[in-house]
Amino acid sequence: MEVALLTVGDELLAGDTVNTNANWLAAELSDRGVAVKRILSVPDDRSVIAERVRAYADAFDAVIVTGGIGGTPDDVTMDAVADAFDRDLAATDLTREAVTDHLAAIRERLPDSEVDVDVEAEAAIPVGSRPLLNDPGLAPGCVVEGVYVMPGIPEELKTMFESVADEFAGDRRSRFLYTVEPESDIVPALETAGERFDVAVGCYPDREAAHNRLKVTATDDDALDAAAAWLLDHANASETPVRRNWE
Repeated sequence: MEVALLTVGDELLAGDTVNTNANWLAAELSDRGVAVKRILSVPDDRSVIAERVRAYADAFDAVIVTGGIGGTPDDVTMDAVADAFDRDLAATDLTREAVTDHLAAIRERLPDSEVDVDVEAEAAIPVGSRPLLNDPGLAPGCVVEGVYVMPGIPEELKTMFESVADEFAGDRRSRFLYTVEPESDIVPALETAGERFDVAVGCYPDREAAHNRLKVTATDDDALDAAAAWLLDHANASETPVRRNWE
């Protein structure tokens, strides 16, 4: 399964907000054997979002879009996704009820506050899409033609993703190894392992941990095990973290 991640928000591009959502989603998907093929941040621009959603929906098995689904003027993601598939926006009975119940809970908790929300607009999703309810938040998400639209607030995103996590599964498996050998010294071993066992091998120097971390990825368990065993011998690698004095 190949998935693209599209994170929306001017604040991401300006550096005002750290894009933890992309990192968290990529790790969750990778743990499920899914190949994350693209991670892209785009501005709160309706036409840009629609164009990328349309292109990624055609190219990958699924797309996860996060951010910009609230009720402020810069929240245009849901409109853009509807544009991508030439659909109108409309509330459903389920999303309308969820938004109404959430607003009632807010008013009960904050009786002196003015809570003025357009329920129909807040609950609107592309016509014909599957609603994804937002238990910790207000705005619902949805699934339309393989595109999963979710909130940008991390707590809300994580809760919503867990409700559909079983829909993401793949056959990619990875193992991590560790070596104190300088990266330049193990290039031949890494190349040979990749070619000999038909696996992907990445090398990630970590000065703070004082080792190089090797990641071996494959879709065949036997190939993965064989490549890892070979690297343990030929790259002076270990299955547990090791340290060296880099000075």
